Amino acid sequence: MAINAQSIPLQNNKREIFGWAMYDWANSAFSTTVVTVFLGPYLASLATAAAEAQYLAQNGVAWTPQAGLPLLVHLAGIPIAPDSFFPYCVSLSVLLQVLLLPIMGAIADYSHRRKQLMQVFATLGAAATILLFFIQGDLWALGGLLFLIANLTFGAAMVFYNAYLPDIASEEKRDSVSSYGWAMGYMGGGLLLLLNLIFYQFREALGVPTALAVRINLASAGIWWIGFSLFTWARLQPRHAHRDLPKNETYVSAGFKQLAGTLRELKHFPETMKYLLAYFLYNDGIQTVISVAATFAAAPIINGGIGLDTGTLTMVILMIQFMAFFGALLWGKLAERIGAKQAIFISLIIWAGVTIYAYGGMKGESRVLEFFILGGFIAIVMGGSQAISRSLFAQMIPAGKEAEFYSFYEVSERGTSWVGPLLFGLMNQIFGNLRIAILSLIFFFIMGLILLPRVNVTKAIADVKAYKPA
Repeated sequence: MAINAQSIPLQNNKREIFGWAMYDWANSAFSTTVVTVFLGPYLASLATAAAEAQYLAQNGVAWTPQAGLPLLVHLAGIPIAPDSFFPYCVSLSVLLQVLLLPIMGAIADYSHRRKQLMQVFATLGAAATILLFFIQGDLWALGGLLFLIANLTFGAAMVFYNAYLPDIASEEKRDSVSSYGWAMGYMGGGLLLLLNLIFYQFREALGVPTALAVRINLASAGIWWIGFSLFTWARLQPRHAHRDLPKNETYVSAGFKQLAGTLRELKHFPETMKYLLAYFLYNDGIQTVISVAATFAAAPIINGGIGLDTGTLTMVILMIQFMAFFGALLWGKLAERIGAKQAIFISLIIWAGVTIYAYGGMKGESRVLEFFILGGFIAIVMGGSQAISRSLFAQMIPAGKEAEFYSFYEVSERGTSWVGPLLFGLMNQIFGNLRIAILSLIFFFIMGLILLPRVNVTKAIADVKAYKPA
């Protein structure tokens, strides 16, 4: 029997909120196991082997750091530093999201198929993630392509997930519900990472080669993603569209027209646009730090990295995941006491300090301990700053355009920044030093600290409530 969406509680239903938050639990496995820990270093190692083979074939001798030439791998004739390949993939995947996600959001606002569209993109993303199991040897470029598909569909599904927040939580509950979702994400992603760490640490005793262990861990994220999404599909209820589809229009054509109309209407929400600009910049920095942390930590010291082994690196990331659970809840409480904007501002100061220390510290024998301590600071602010940003934005968007506005927002959501990874990759390729690349990311936090105080949240909320569309 079909569910009558109008007969169910529209907001603050604990059962539905739990189902909504379980999607964060499910898809965070992709963010932690794939994006943050295993895929970046693994693709870098495959690309490095390919670059060394290309160098040997061209020069007749093996490449060494003393060769006087940078080690580059060529893809379609384009020279790429192996450590920059994964950041470039992140950047390109989000560039594609810029083209796709706003249209998806507009379509969702006209249809009541948010749940079905979320299911489609989540399934595609999980399938692409599972296929990473087959990436080995010379298939490093195919690994990048599968990541592009997975990250693109990850972002598309998140548009519909985020658009549910104003539907399931009343205005006074959105900070806490958003923080709850983030906290569940860190617990879910952290639990799979713990299981992967145990498996990775005992791989030799189990007779599993290191590369195979990494590939199994990558595929496990896709299985976790689609498996736990079933809780969401069972409990998250459909919502009726806020507007009827215009006569003689399809969802796609109406989506394009709505997007064009929204771009024209932005002048009615100047404070919302100011906030989006600040968010795009500072969250680009946050997402880049998260996505390149493993590449930076695992890279050799001679390249500006820390030289951590995969086991130690995974332990640090695991610690961050579980600490971030409490950090997200803590920042939700902080936002209630001092306001969301002020809580975000404090977090940006800490993020700026993280990038400075990543550049200048962790060079001696205590670098492992220092990395653990730095990870603790990241954990405190990582989930909280993003959860509060999401709930604050929910108060600044007009009714009926939630999905479309959240599609703009999602362009710089988890794992979906593009300017930061591009800057990081270019700085590393130009200077041949990952620490200079990390330091360049402080630009994003400084810009956030400059722009965020200029956002008038009270006026933004008033503008949205007073707006009457033509």
